[in-house]
Amino acid sequence: MFHMLAVITVVAVATFFTRALPFVLFKSAEPPELLSVIEKKLPPMILLLLVLYCLKDTQWFQFPYGVPELFTIIVIIVLHVWKRNAMLSIFAGTCLYMLLVQYDVFSNIFL
Repeated sequence: MFHMLAVITVVAVATFFTRALPFVLFKSAEPPELLSVIEKKLPPMILLLLVLYCLKDTQWFQFPYGVPELFTIIVIIVLHVWKRNAMLSIFAGTCLYMLLVQYDVFSNIFL
């Protein structure tokens, strides 16, 4: 029980300090230019890493040759360019991919 309370306390304190630290450091001045660049570039880089991680186990040389993944990526890109809504792109892409894989849509089309 003590161990669990100690872990919760450490996590709570660490979370508080990481949230409060920017307000303490940049109270009166503009943040450094490097921080502004990171702020702009980090979200797309994280999303790219997530996409690459999701595609790492795709069997490109076995049927269905990654077609569901590529089809879903194309639909997500078109949907995001059209609507500019990240949540819509994420949820629609996840639902589309699950439908394609669970119902084996491309096997039915190509066989």
